[in-house]
Amino acid sequence: MATIQHAPATKGTKPRAHKTAFHLDMTPMVDLAFLLLTFFMLTTTFNKPTVMQVAMPDPKGPKTAVPEGGALTLLLGKNHQVHYFFGLNPGADATKLHTTTFAANGLRQVLLQFRQDPDGMVLIKPGNDATYQSMVDALDEMNITGQKKYALVDLDHADELLLRKQR
Repeated sequence: MATIQHAPATKGTKPRAHKTAFHLDMTPMVDLAFLLLTFFMLTTTFNKPTVMQVAMPDPKGPKTAVPEGGALTLLLGKNHQVHYFFGLNPGADATKLHTTTFAANGLRQVLLQFRQDPDGMVLIKPGNDATYQSMVDALDEMNITGQKKYALVDLDHADELLLRKQR
């Protein structure tokens, strides 16, 4: 609690104002602060990580054939770049390979245009230089644009050659 202590009166000819010393005990305030801190720590809800469900196919199951004309292949490269072409593999023709970014006017517009084909399938192939964030962003774009059919596929040798020519 708080206490007021009077200073002893000094002997002198002039009457002076009495000086009082004030002492405040901070123990109850510290107790209250810790009680409030404990209360808010125990009653708050922490951020829960957001998780996206990815259905992985059974490796022993049947293989799904992808038609040549109904495919969009995304090659995830370095520097957060997305290279894409329509079809399974354009061969050595690097002019069919287009480059875009993950911006709203980039990959999203390509996917919205491709979504008009109801039987189309998107093949996502992360390159060796691609980051994990690029793959997560590609999967997010599949979710945002409502793609029904998409698959994560390993990068083959022909796709690696295309990426090297693009550099």
